[in-house]
Amino acid sequence: MSCCVPPPVFAEAIAGPQRVGPAADEILLSSREVDKGVRQTDLSVPSIHCGACVQAIEKAFGALDRVESARVNLSTKRVAVRWKGEAPPPLFATLARLGYEAHLYETGDDGKDPALGALVRALAVAAFASMNIMMLSGSVWSGADAATRDVLHWICAGLTLPTLLYSGRVFYVSAWKALRHGRANMDVPITVGVFLAFALSVYDTIHSGTEVYYDATVSLLFFLLIGRTLDHVMRERARTAVKGLARLAPRGALVEQADGTREYLPLREIGPGMRILLAAGERVPVDATILSGSSDVDRSLVTGESAPAPMEAGARLEAGTLNLTGPLTIRAEAGERESTLAELLRLMEAASGGRSRYRRIADRVAGVYAPVVHLAALVTFLGWMAVNGDVHNAVTIAIAVLIITCPCALGLAVPMVQVVAARRLFDVGIMVKDGSALERLAEIDCVVFDKTGTLTTGQPQLANAEAISAETLALAGGLAVHSRHPHARSIALATGDTIAVAFTNMREVPGAGIEGVLNGAQYRLGRADWALTRPAGTTGTVFARDGDLLAHFDIRDALRAGAREAIQVLMAGDMPLEIVSGDEAVSVDAVGDALGIANRSAGVMPGGKSARLAALSASGRRPLMVGDGLNDAPALAAAYVSMAPGSAADIGRNAADLVFLRDNLDAVPQAIAIAREASRLVRQNLVLALVYNAVALPVATIGLINPFLAAVAMSASSVVVVLNALRLGWSFPGRSSHTALLPAEATA
Repeated sequence: MSCCVPPPVFAEAIAGPQRVGPAADEILLSSREVDKGVRQTDLSVPSIHCGACVQAIEKAFGALDRVESARVNLSTKRVAVRWKGEAPPPLFATLARLGYEAHLYETGDDGKDPALGALVRALAVAAFASMNIMMLSGSVWSGADAATRDVLHWICAGLTLPTLLYSGRVFYVSAWKALRHGRANMDVPITVGVFLAFALSVYDTIHSGTEVYYDATVSLLFFLLIGRTLDHVMRERARTAVKGLARLAPRGALVEQADGTREYLPLREIGPGMRILLAAGERVPVDATILSGSSDVDRSLVTGESAPAPMEAGARLEAGTLNLTGPLTIRAEAGERESTLAELLRLMEAASGGRSRYRRIADRVAGVYAPVVHLAALVTFLGWMAVNGDVHNAVTIAIAVLIITCPCALGLAVPMVQVVAARRLFDVGIMVKDGSALERLAEIDCVVFDKTGTLTTGQPQLANAEAISAETLALAGGLAVHSRHPHARSIALATGDTIAVAFTNMREVPGAGIEGVLNGAQYRLGRADWALTRPAGTTGTVFARDGDLLAHFDIRDALRAGAREAIQVLMAGDMPLEIVSGDEAVSVDAVGDALGIANRSAGVMPGGKSARLAALSASGRRPLMVGDGLNDAPALAAAYVSMAPGSAADIGRNAADLVFLRDNLDAVPQAIAIAREASRLVRQNLVLALVYNAVALPVATIGLINPFLAAVAMSASSVVVVLNALRLGWSFPGRSSHTALLPAEATA
C-alpha cells in the first residue's frame, strides 16, 4: 500500500535556502563532477516510502533553480541531484519543508532498514490482541448476561489500548507528518477511523452499551500491518544488490611513495599517479596500469569469462578485478569515484530506481482515497444529523464508512499473490527477490542470455579424457593439482582417485602454465606455444615432456542441464532469444549453434550489455536478462526483469529479480508461466477490491452496517482476495518442468 500522496502545493518547498543540513562547503566536497559544469550530490532519505514520495521529491527539486535533474531510487532510498553553479541549491531545506529528513550519502549507509523489525513486532502484537479480542467477543455474541458482558468489554478495552498505541503508531506518525505539511494520505482516514471507533467503544463500555468495536479496531490494524510489512521486506531485498557490489572494493592499498617508503592508504585517499604494490590474492583498488610483474587476473567482473587472463607490464586493470598468481606494481589511473567498479555501482542504482510498477495503482488510488473517504464520512455524519439529530447514531455510521472503505483488500491484492507465487516458485527451486518482478516477468517478449555460467555450467571439463592413456593423464594430474587455473582443475578432476605423481622443482608461470621435474625430465602443462619446442600450429592446453607433445586436452564448457529443453519451450512460445556474452566469438558461436540461437554477440563489455538491454527497451521490447557473472550485474539491473542461477556470483544473485537454485535451466520457462498466471490473479484481485469498495461505501452511508459489521465486511473482502490468490497453487499441481508457456494473453 502507498503511505502518502504528493503534496498539493510546492511553494514552500521551493522557497529560498535555509540553514538546514550540512554547510554548503561540505555538500560541495561530497559531490562529484559528472559533466562539464554539472555536479551530482547523493542524498540518503530514509523516510521515502512509496511512488508518491518519489513524485513529490522529484517535482520539488525540479522546480529549484540550477537543478538539472533529480532521480529518486525507491529501493535504496537515495536521491541523486544534478545541479549547476559554484554553490549547491537548497537541497536539505527543500526536503525539510516536504517533511523528509536527509543526510549526505556515504558508502556504508545501506544497512538494514530499522523500520522492518519494528513492523514485525507491531504485527505480532496486533495478531495476538486480535485473536484474543475475537475470542472474548465470541462470548459476548453467544449471549452473556449484562454483568459478564461489561467485564468482557473492559478486558477487551484493556487489550485494545496498548495495541493501538504500539502497533498503530506507524500509521499515526505518517498521518501526523502528512497533516503537518498540508497534505493528506491513506493513513489519515485509517487513524481517524481507529481512534473514533475506540473512543465510541469506550463511551459505550462506560455506559454499559450492548455493542462495542474493539475487535474491529484491532483487526483493522492487523490486516493493514500485513501489507506494510510485506512492502518493507521486498524493499530490503531489492537493496542488497548495490550493497553486495560495493563490498568488492578493498578498504585500501599499499602505496609506494616517491622516496621509496610504503604506506597503507584508505581507498578514498588513493589518486591518479600513485604506485601501488598489489600482492597475489588482492583485489585491484582503482583502475590502474601494470608497471612491472606478471600474473593471472580474474576479470570476470568485467568480461564474465571464468578463465583468468594473463597480464603483463602495460596492461590495464579494472577496479574490483582479482590478482591471482603473482605480485604486481601498478599505477593508479583514477580515483575511487571514477573507477570501473564505481561505474558498475552507478549503473545498477540507475537501472534499479523506481522499479515497483505494482505500486502505481495503489498510489493513484491513494491520491483520491483520503479526500473521498473523508468527504463521504463527513457528508454521512451531517446527513444523519439532519435526519434525526442523533449524534451517537451519526458518529457510528460515519465510523462504519471509514472502516468499511479501509483499503485492506486493495493492499493485499498484490502482495498475497506475490507470496503465493513466491512459494510456488520456491517449490520448483526459484526464489523471487523483487516484489514487482512477477508482473514484469509476465510481460516479457524476448530473452537475452549470457553464455558462461548461464547457458553453460561455467566449469571447464575435459572432453577427451578417454582418448588419453591413464598413465599420461595421471602424470598431467600430478602437475595440475598444484595450480588454481580452471583448466588445470578440470584435468586434476578427470584423474579421479589416481595417486598424484611427486614432481620436483615445480614452478607456475603466470599466463603460460606449470612445470616440474620427474626422473630428470622436464614436464610442462599449459599453453602449446610455451610447453612445446616445436608447436607446429598446435594451440590450446597441452602436456609435454622435454618439449615433446604427450597429450592435447580438449577442454570445453559444458551446456547447463536442461538448456536444450528450455530453449525449445521458449522457441515454441515464439519467444525471440539472444546471446550477449563477453566471451570470444568462437565459444559463443559453438553454444549458439548447439542450442539453435542465431542472434548472438561476443566480446561485449558490461557497459555494452547494459546498452544492448537499453536499446531493446527503447525499441519497445521488454527483455528478460538471464546471467550469472559479476559483469552481468548492471545488465541484470537494467533489464525489464532478470534471472540468475544459484551458482552465480554473489553480485549476480543480488542484482537479479529471480534466482533459480537448481542447475536445470528449465526454471526460465517455468518462472514465466507461473508469473503470467500470477499476473492474471492480481488483476482479478484488484477488480474484486475495487468492486467491494464501490458497493460497500453506499451501503455504509445509508446506515445498513454498524462499525463491527463494517470490520467484518472489510475482513471478508480481504479473505476473498487471499483465497483467490491461493488459487495459484491449485493451478499448477505437479507441474512438469517442460510444460509449454502460458500465452501472454492470459495476463490480460
